[in-house]
Order: sequence, then C-alpha cells, then structure tokens
Amino acid sequence: MEEEKGVVKTFAELGVREELVKACERLGWKNPTKIQAQALPYALEGKDVVALAQTGSGKTGAFALPILQALLEYVYDSEPKKGRRPDPALFACVLSPTRELAIQIAEQFEALGADISLRCAVLVGGMDRMQQTIALGKRPHVIVATPGRLLDHMSDTRGFSLKTLKYLVLDEADELLNDNFEKSVDQILGEIPRVRKTFLFSATMTEKVRKLQRAYLRNPVKIKADSKYSTVDTLKQQYLFVSAKHKDNYLVYILSEMPELSSMVFTRTCDGARFLALVLRSLGFRAIPIYGSLAQSRRAGALNKFKAGECNILVCTDLASRGLDMPSVDVVINYEIPSKSKDYIHRVGRTARAGRSGVAISLVNQYELEWYLQIEKLIGNKLPEYPSEENQVLSLMERVAEAKRLSAMNMKESGGKKRRREKDEESERFVAGKNRRKKLSNKFR
Repeated sequence: MEEEKGVVKTFAELGVREELVKACERLGWKNPTKIQAQALPYALEGKDVVALAQTGSGKTGAFALPILQALLEYVYDSEPKKGRRPDPALFACVLSPTRELAIQIAEQFEALGADISLRCAVLVGGMDRMQQTIALGKRPHVIVATPGRLLDHMSDTRGFSLKTLKYLVLDEADELLNDNFEKSVDQILGEIPRVRKTFLFSATMTEKVRKLQRAYLRNPVKIKADSKYSTVDTLKQQYLFVSAKHKDNYLVYILSEMPELSSMVFTRTCDGARFLALVLRSLGFRAIPIYGSLAQSRRAGALNKFKAGECNILVCTDLASRGLDMPSVDVVINYEIPSKSKDYIHRVGRTARAGRSGVAISLVNQYELEWYLQIEKLIGNKLPEYPSEENQVLSLMERVAEAKRLSAMNMKESGGKKRRREKDEESERFVAGKNRRKKLSNKFR
C-alpha cells in the first residue's frame, strides 16, 4: 500500500467514485494495494499506463476500476444527444493469455460492476462459439478474451467490430507478446481505433513489451511497484537437491508432511501432469490435474474442485501459473524446474497472495541445476535447503514404484481407448459424408 507520511490513501482519496468504492468494500478491498495506489491516479486521469508489479498484487483492480469509472462518466455525465444518452457497448476489451485468467478477470469485472448493471462477455477457445455470439448480440460493455478467439469473432461474427472501443488492456503483456500470440495481437491492434486508452500490466516485462509501448501507446506513465523480477516478502522459498530417480519419492515425502494444506505441483508437460496426478491418487492423495490439452469443461471442473477443497493438490503445467487468483494455496512445489527463469516468478506467485504467507519448494535434479542457478540469479537470492529425512524418503520407494506402474498401465489403457474412439468417430464422419454426397448426387440427377 502507498504510504505518505504514515497515511494510507483510500480508494475514495485516490479519486474512485462512491459506487465503485462500495463495490470494493463488498469484495473486502479495504485499502488499495501498492500497484493500485500508484496506477489509479494516472489511469483515472485517462493516461496510458505500463505497469510492472508482482503477481498477486491486485493488478486487475488497477485496470478494472478506471474502466468502470470511465464507463459511468461516459454514460451519466455526457450530454444527451437528441434526448439519448451515448451507447456504451463494446467500451473496453481485456486480452489475456489463458482461458482461466480471462474467466477470472470477467468475474472481477462483474463483481465490481454489479451495482451498475455491467454487461460482460468472455470470448475464449474451448467454449461454445454460438453462445459467445449470442452474448455479443447483447452488446456487452466489456469483453475479456484470448487473442485467437477474439480474432475469430472479429472475422466471422456478423455485425461485430471493435470500432467503438475506448479502452484496451493487455494483461500478462509479456506472455501475450510471445511467439504463440504475437501475430494475433498485432492483427487485433491493426483493427481497433488508434485513439483509445491502453493499459499494459504484467509481473515481468520484456523487450517486446517495450517495443509495443513505443508503437501503440501515447506518452504512457511507467510504473514499477517492485523490482523487475521479484517475489513477495511473505513467501518462504526453499530448494531440495535430489537425484532424478528419487524425485517422485521426495515429492510424496513433502506432500505427506503437509496433508491438510492446499498445494500446486508444477510439471513441464501435459503428459507429466496427468501421470503425476494418477500416481498421487494411487497413493491416496486428493490430487487433480489441469493442463492445456484438457477439454475446457474439465479444466474448469478441476479448478472448481480445487477451489472448493474437494481436492487439495492441483497438478498443473504453466497454464496455471499466470494470473489465477487462488488465495487458499498454501504451498507451490516445482516438481520440474522451469526452463525459463521468469516462469518461476509466475509459478510461486500462486501462493502468498494479497499479504498472506506461503511456501515454495523447488525439487532440483542433476539435469536441472543450471536452470535453478539461473533462477537464483534472477531473483538475486540464494535459497535455503528444505530439511528432509533421507531414510523416510527411501522407505517410500516400493509404494511409489507400484503406484507409478499402475498409473502407467492406466494411461496406456485410456490412451488406447481414446485412439479407438477417435478412429470410430473418424469412420462415422466418413460414412456420414459419403451418405450426404450420395443424397446430393441423387437430388441433382
């Protein structure tokens, strides 16, 4: 929080309207976070903002409140033309790199805008496009989208465009400008009005973001709530150096030490997350996986089960490392060290959020040592070792080996069923297509 001569500024003192101050209070936001205190005065004035802040520091509130305030002013404070107030439809668009983060941002917008009848639409892949088209037909005030699905609607949905857009937000801007999204983002920027307000928010900043701000932002205010790559003070970070063949045993040992705590366990691959979740479930842990190739409905289901406490271990890829607000996470375990050092910042940012305490433990094997040293260099801190009892770890070997064997069989069997199902579906599509062609040929004879 911002402190000036020992006095903490409130949302009202920063210039936030009374309707939105009440919404903040309802959400339990008593005072602005540091990034909110620094960004809100400029954003409320209508300036472009580039903000770098720790994950979990309240970035969403820092861009949502100015947009909602501008929307209120646009609708109620503007002079009516021919007895009509201006149409605030498609007022703002927020781009997010992941579906889960987009849905979460939309939920925060809806919560803050509940008293002002805010209409918000979510456009993400893996969900029914027709339902999204219907939502766009209701002329939402705010759209929260992933770049690919937004482009789909811009090109295919009749009557939809962003020509009236007043605000654009790029959340997790560094991720949006990587090789996966950069082309889509460039296309979107080429289609929307050049005269607009733009906010760039991220936990990490890159050269591509700097290039984007030079090309598309007008005299932006640059805010650094923290050092370039940093973690919060309430996060306790530790490492444990283990041999690759015993890493599973050490993971089970650590999770057994904290059975009631909620944990996120990070792997590098989708198959790795799925397999590890099966192993942990075989050993009696309440684990559930989430990864990119999982159907959207199952991804949402996994997150809901974890948030509700039905499962207290979420085994995930870096899909879950960006922006997701899960305040109940007690521990983050890097089962596999990320190859990109800055991904570590995002992973461990899932715990110790909004002033709470948390623990991050990294299991480092002999092949990952160089990546781990790069992480220590990045955060500028040499981490302490996590204490462990080797005899207890090795006593788990037989149980873990059996769980891995059963899980491997399970994956092989389910993989075979999936391939057979896909083959059957392909055959059905072929037969259906052949029948349609036959009917058409008969029709035109």
